[in-house]
Amino acid sequence: MTTLKTVLVLCTGNSCRSQMAEAILNHELGAQVRAISAGTIPQPKVADGAISALRLADLPTEGLHPKDVDAVMNEPIDLVVTVCDNAKESCPIFPRPVPRIHQPFHDPHGEPLESFERVRDEIRSRLVPAVREALGL
Repeated sequence: MTTLKTVLVLCTGNSCRSQMAEAILNHELGAQVRAISAGTIPQPKVADGAISALRLADLPTEGLHPKDVDAVMNEPIDLVVTVCDNAKESCPIFPRPVPRIHQPFHDPHGEPLESFERVRDEIRSRLVPAVREALGL
């Protein structure tokens, strides 16, 4: 039995890019990875455009909700992925050393659904292989 690697996707608001990344990583790498997401300053809810973009690609949205990074601080995290420059700069110190990679994506907040779809597709094409490589999968 293989133990799942836990990947934390960190963003500022945890309402768009990191939520889409969580859903995509769990869908694409679910046999090897458990993705969770959090924010340094989480918003009250996941952006409607992010939910719509995920649903249009038949990706799961159930259970997605913004979380503060403090809520996941004691998780057994194997990799931290920052998806915005602000989160990279303010990434907290974890209780034990954790490898990190930075994969910035455009923030589509306030833009049309097509922008959310572009970011979703970028996350799928760039982040999934980057996580595979970082974890040696």
